[in-house]
Amino acid sequence: MKQKTAWFCTSCGNKQAKWAGQCPVCQEWNTLQEEVEVVERSKAPGIKKLTQPVRLDEIVNRPLERAKTCFSEFDKVLGGGVVPGSLILVGGDPGIGKSTLSLQVAHSLAKKDSAVLYISGEESLEQIALRAKRLHVEASHLLFSNATEVTEIARWVKECSPSLLIIDSIQILFHSDIPSSPGSVTQVRECTSYLMNLAKATGIATIIIGHVTKSGEIAGPRVLEHLVDTVLYFEGEKQQNLRLLRSMKNRFGPTDEIAVFQMGELGLSEITNPSKLFIEDRAKGTTGSVITPMIEGTRPILIEAQALVTDTFYPTPSRRSAGLDPNRLALLLAVCEKRARFKLHQSDVFVSVTGGLKITEPAADLGFLLAIVSSFANKVFDHDTIVIGEVGLGGEVRAVSRIEARLKEAIQMGFTRCILPAKNHKSAEPFRKSLQFHPVSWVDEAIDAVL
Repeated sequence: MKQKTAWFCTSCGNKQAKWAGQCPVCQEWNTLQEEVEVVERSKAPGIKKLTQPVRLDEIVNRPLERAKTCFSEFDKVLGGGVVPGSLILVGGDPGIGKSTLSLQVAHSLAKKDSAVLYISGEESLEQIALRAKRLHVEASHLLFSNATEVTEIARWVKECSPSLLIIDSIQILFHSDIPSSPGSVTQVRECTSYLMNLAKATGIATIIIGHVTKSGEIAGPRVLEHLVDTVLYFEGEKQQNLRLLRSMKNRFGPTDEIAVFQMGELGLSEITNPSKLFIEDRAKGTTGSVITPMIEGTRPILIEAQALVTDTFYPTPSRRSAGLDPNRLALLLAVCEKRARFKLHQSDVFVSVTGGLKITEPAADLGFLLAIVSSFANKVFDHDTIVIGEVGLGGEVRAVSRIEARLKEAIQMGFTRCILPAKNHKSAEPFRKSLQFHPVSWVDEAIDAVL
């Protein structure tokens, strides 16, 4: 094998011939590390190259046979189940429950008389046995190994012929032909490429667990996420028992889908009604609390937008948000100042989303804005009212998508009144028997409905 030295960016994987203080691709500073560049690498056994081009009508389309697990929510995130030969990357903070989820998924498939091979390079077999005993994992078809060399793992895969291979984690694997240390850019990239070829050649579904950086992104070069078929992020606060599994990439199903789990003594249990969980602890008679329906993937979820506005004692007021983009918060405050004439420049503003969700959909704009207004004016918002709408810089309330699904979820949870964009009012007519609508076109109209 021929080898030569090059400089690789630990953030995006860009290759440089010489060291530089800043990566020219991702613009990150001090991320270039010297690694051994592999010119010729060994491939997984059984790989065949297709050199002859074929026409589209000559390609045989085989139906996907998905393996169901014990978690219907997990299957939904994947698009209906685990696809044979797929490569799945699961990332999350340390201690969030990635290994617990993988072990429970492995247990559910092993109970169906399907062999599952669990590779754990970070924990000893005794530690895995203790966790398995706590989770009541008992399956004769579930095999464990602490191998960390990819060619050795390929040998065990050939001997065991499992239906599922779990790697915990990719940062601990190494290829013996590469002199770099485990976890380096070269090792992570080459080991992932090796496992991808192995999964495609054998038809064995493979789950790879990956660490994340301080910024919340999966550690390693960005090419790692391009190699795999599915990227799942495991989110949540370790101090709370709520966990969110979010799909960021899926070649066999929808993206932006989420699954909600609850961590307990016996492991993870799925939550089939997240809306009830997110709003069940809502206190009545408090200011700055508004319920707004969000769309996560294919499902509507009701979330509670909370705001607290207090007088500031410092020259520069504080602007803090948890679950909402700070830039979005700044935009909403600017609209309140300019269009609604609320003097917030002398107030500290804090907003949050209960349950640990991260809101990216603009349909929650009006809900957060009215929560801020409710706290600033010290006016209690109607407990049975939901708010839907995107806010523009001109103070206009814009229409949102999938209004029917949002209203159905609100009716199911017992809400009787809705503040929504005027352009969505026609689409909401079939729900008039269950909900009282207050259509608005401008922000000040929505504020008048609250105050």
